[in-house]
Amino acid sequence: MTITYFGQSCFLIETQGKSLLFDPMISSNPLALSVDISSIKPDYILLSHGHEDHCADVETIAKASNATLISNFEIVSWFSKKHISGHPMNTGGKFQFDFGWVKYVHAVHSSSMPDGAYGGTAGGFVIWNSEGCFYFAGDTALYSDMALIPKTCPKLDFAILPIGDNFTMGYQDASIASEYIECDQIIGCHFDTFAPIKINHQKAKEAFKRKRKTLVLPQIGKSFDL
Repeated sequence: MTITYFGQSCFLIETQGKSLLFDPMISSNPLALSVDISSIKPDYILLSHGHEDHCADVETIAKASNATLISNFEIVSWFSKKHISGHPMNTGGKFQFDFGWVKYVHAVHSSSMPDGAYGGTAGGFVIWNSEGCFYFAGDTALYSDMALIPKTCPKLDFAILPIGDNFTMGYQDASIASEYIECDQIIGCHFDTFAPIKINHQKAKEAFKRKRKTLVLPQIGKSFDL
């Protein structure tokens, strides 16, 4: 799988010949000014919840690429009024797409749309196919039911977890989450974009190292393989 980071919680993951874009907030991110969103043409957009720092560029990218939106029922319904096609899911459900299985899992976080409309329940995604299995947590606090993921899904090859604190769990709690989900390779997200979520990179990596885990802090605009 090839992973490209576009800042905040936005990743493009290429797998099984398809490109999956997660939580696109790029054009309004001051750290991602070098990213040309017109060049991003995903097959699918997966949206964890409705906050603007995750969905700001959904409409622009979806209409330019004809991407299918995957999210909860309320979010897919809200974007359908903007003539964006989607596949609705809800907590605990899974579905097999042409790139693999997707399970929509719980996240402990609020959710509302940019206009204040109800955004349903915030969630995350576990995705697996013949190339591997990964967990995109979205915005979440640490919660003990994360331990259900390795009991209900294939073994995780990597997980994308928020680590910036204040609005989500910080890196200390995220290191505990890595134990709950039984995953050794963690990619951090939701950090450094705004003053309240700036982190000490060295201390964050050390927190995971103490638990014999590896924390990757990706660079915006850079791609890497896992």
